[in-house]
Amino acid sequence: MQRFDVIVIGSGQGGVPFATRSAEHGKTTLLVERDRLGGTCVNRGCTPTKTMVASARAAHVARHAGRLGVRTADVTVDLAAVVDRKNEIVRQWQDGIVRRLDRAGTALTTLGGHARFVGPREIEVNGETYGADIIVINVGARPAVPAIPGLDGVPFLDSTSLMDVRETPGHLIVLGGGYIGCEFGQMFRRFGSPVTIVNRGGHILDREDEDVSESLEAVFRNEGIDLRLGRQVVRVSGRAGQLAVELDDATVVRGSHLLVAVGRNPNTGDLGCENAGIPLDRRGSIVVDDEYRTGGEGVYAIGDVTGGPQFTHTSWDDHRILWNLLWPKNGTRRTRKDRLIPYAVFTDPAAARVGISEREAKKSGIDYEVASMPFGYVARAIEVDETAGTMKVIIDPKTEQILGAAIVGIEAGELIHVFAALMEAGATARAIVDAEAVHPTLAEGLQSLVLRLERYALG
Repeated sequence: MQRFDVIVIGSGQGGVPFATRSAEHGKTTLLVERDRLGGTCVNRGCTPTKTMVASARAAHVARHAGRLGVRTADVTVDLAAVVDRKNEIVRQWQDGIVRRLDRAGTALTTLGGHARFVGPREIEVNGETYGADIIVINVGARPAVPAIPGLDGVPFLDSTSLMDVRETPGHLIVLGGGYIGCEFGQMFRRFGSPVTIVNRGGHILDREDEDVSESLEAVFRNEGIDLRLGRQVVRVSGRAGQLAVELDDATVVRGSHLLVAVGRNPNTGDLGCENAGIPLDRRGSIVVDDEYRTGGEGVYAIGDVTGGPQFTHTSWDDHRILWNLLWPKNGTRRTRKDRLIPYAVFTDPAAARVGISEREAKKSGIDYEVASMPFGYVARAIEVDETAGTMKVIIDPKTEQILGAAIVGIEAGELIHVFAALMEAGATARAIVDAEAVHPTLAEGLQSLVLRLERYALG
């Protein structure tokens, strides 16, 4: 058996930086990857999807440029060219990861193959056994396949395979109204496909407050997306190009392509966790404590495989928190619970949140104050004719600390960082009230939002 100081299983957004950092600090490190380097984000997630979202937005802006007095000819989408561009950008990121691993030096060994635990702190790859004092699992998750009658008999797509379709679907049916279903649904509508989104929840993005979800639903309907909300799928049937989805209200949605986007399952089924004393929860996620420890001594897990939140930036943050827990520096000691996790859905307009929602505040029974404002009240949004959306902020009435904020609007994914930074710093809402905001900017609207709170209202 060959031994290392550290073994990292999986080369996602937590695995690569942990492995390279380990090697650069002189620890012999083995990085094992059974698929393509870069994990979900680079190969099947953020990089390819947001690249294609950019193409879809370009088509949408061109079609509607007339509202700004700009006349354009008929807009067509060459989906094959969109896919080729996506593949090239993915390749560039893959090459960048290879260069990053090379820079880590000889202390890092990268091995292609499937890793499986065969004992405590021992794995087998390609018939060889490897051991280490520290093993970090970063194997990610894959699209979930629901138990729907007939689904196994039709050629359905997931978020990976849909990005390789090179001709615009005649009618795309999307099962699932979460962030993946919404991003892909709007993307392909803008590519020119009729789109129907079926969601069992009463709203898309149904983890958000109703007013937040409804503001995005209005955009989708305005773009011609058919929303079937609060509907269960009873059966799926048909063949390639001719698919039928029967719903619980006795209606049938017919389309050419079917995207299943109902969540993601952890990649633990063939990891051999039982051989290393690593417990899994009922969904197959690795159970970890606040310091990423699994039930196996010396074995840690980070990223999507721990059950969520399943965001690239969370996985990356996991790696640095774990690093500082294992090798503390300057007396700092954060755990996975000692952080805020902002996130964004890259629809257009985008939806973003940090902290708690108003629904969560009510459920927990805490005292709070809330202010909301249509995004269309922001001067800059009016000037660029991007007025769709809404925003809201929640504060503690006693301390004036910001408890949460949600934004649906252009550049919401950027704007949410204003609130995230204030919350991380422990600042009160007074900080944004007293700041002098540049006019006209989108961020100026956040100040206007906070000024709607009664305590800050201008009189």
